[in-house]
Amino acid sequence: MTSITSATKHSVKKTKTGTGKKLNPPIARRSGASGVAKSRSGGAGTTSRRGRAPKLVATLSSSDVSNMSKEEVEQTVQDLLRQAMGESTALFKQGIAKPRTSSSTASRSSAAADIATLAVHHGLLFVLKQCGVLEKVESQLIPMGIGAVFGNERGNNPGGGMRKIASSASLTSMTSTVISDTKKGKTIPPEAREGSLLLLRALAEIVGTTSEPFVVPTLAAALDESASSHSYLREAATDTATAIIELSNPHALPGLICPVLFEAFHSPEWRVKENALDRMKQCASHAPRQMSVLLPQIIPTITTQIWDTKPQVGKAASSAILAACQTNLNPDVAPAIPAVVLAICKPKETVRAIDELKATTFVATVDASTLAILCPILSRGLKERLAINKRSCCIVIDNMSKLVDSPDAVAPFGPLLVPELKKVADNVQFEEIRDAALAALQSLTKALGHSSIDEAIASVMAEEASRVQQEQSRIEEERLEQERAAKEIEDKEAEERRLWKEVMDAQRQLDKLALQEQEEKKAEEVRRKEMAKKSTKSSEGKCQSCGLKKCRKTCLFFKEK
Repeated sequence: MTSITSATKHSVKKTKTGTGKKLNPPIARRSGASGVAKSRSGGAGTTSRRGRAPKLVATLSSSDVSNMSKEEVEQTVQDLLRQAMGESTALFKQGIAKPRTSSSTASRSSAAADIATLAVHHGLLFVLKQCGVLEKVESQLIPMGIGAVFGNERGNNPGGGMRKIASSASLTSMTSTVISDTKKGKTIPPEAREGSLLLLRALAEIVGTTSEPFVVPTLAAALDESASSHSYLREAATDTATAIIELSNPHALPGLICPVLFEAFHSPEWRVKENALDRMKQCASHAPRQMSVLLPQIIPTITTQIWDTKPQVGKAASSAILAACQTNLNPDVAPAIPAVVLAICKPKETVRAIDELKATTFVATVDASTLAILCPILSRGLKERLAINKRSCCIVIDNMSKLVDSPDAVAPFGPLLVPELKKVADNVQFEEIRDAALAALQSLTKALGHSSIDEAIASVMAEEASRVQQEQSRIEEERLEQERAAKEIEDKEAEERRLWKEVMDAQRQLDKLALQEQEEKKAEEVRRKEMAKKSTKSSEGKCQSCGLKKCRKTCLFFKEK
């Protein structure tokens, strides 16, 4: 008999198919909320970069839409709105026994495009207001109101922003990549939220500029949906946010778009940050002139996202800051911008960026946007260990400060450069480098509008002290607010414990009374049974011997009166 051991080899003959081609496994397809097949590389925890979003195509033709009456338009809009939200188009329309087909992304997209087409032909206000489309969309995406999305329920945050994550999901977010929407407090069906996003996108792409006042304020809600646990909803949120930025007026960037994007960077969901950074990059190409003016606020905000723990966020931040810096209008620093941005993202490249700036000849006027790009790298270069690198920074600062257009432009960067230049001028042992630092400090002092270096240092120190005091006041206010909130929670819990104790005491008293009553009933029943045993009459008053109410003379219990 043949024995089989671990060294035994088995050969299996390969069977060939008739056509000689490999059979591909079936591909999992998505239909609405039925599910999405996980990718091989990252599963549900990764995001796949898509190209341009598929175009929304309406099924209603212009001739059919133009011939409709107001009543027909209103009824058609209601049916299409239910279809876009993933609901049945009409009750019992397909019969009671016949089930309706499941809603898919394609059907919801076509319904949203049809509603936008009706808005083009019959008026945007009629479709959005009188037909209730806008109210339906807001109830699905913003059930708590627009203030909840902007994080301004109590009026404490006028800058706008994102709705904070639910407390029930805060601990779960530390250990899980994808959190279900239910744990975040979102009870609206994902199909309805996707339909609302598709409808906003259809209004932006098909209706155009006329829908801007209704669509652009919902940017925060679109960014918030980027953190959904459903991939098709995340794709719809990204496409809608892209369409909103494309639709928005460039002059809306400083007052409406950027505050929302800035607050989105504080979201605990990394997908929201990534989407906001991609939209910031889109703003650089959509409104470059307005973006260039906002560089002093944009660069420090985006720089903090480069060191995010998620590599997707860091990569998006690097692309966004490069696109933002390239909107600068100064032609002298344009060749050095890639090296400067690389140094911002990778501090070890600081020396190379300083060498690029040292070779730059400054001819054009240096404004606040140019200073916002250069000053962080120059401040870091002044802290380098090698003295030769400090000399290069001093030369760049000297050349740059001579072309500053106004003291207000360089004032925010004075606390960043003046103390470091003062340290170089006082501590470096080489006289040539100290002279370069003093020359740069003198030029920077003149650019700041001061008559002497001591006056500039005193002004910078006063501003720094004022800033520190304001920061301490803000921290103290936040601490007091947290203490007040904790005290309110503690008082509420104490009141709940007191009420709970009173309720439990009352319940114990009721239980005690009920037990006493039950014991009394039992004792009464026992006494009644004992009396019944001793009595000659039954409970009905009849004699227990003869069965009559009035006993006969022959009865054992007969008594003569």
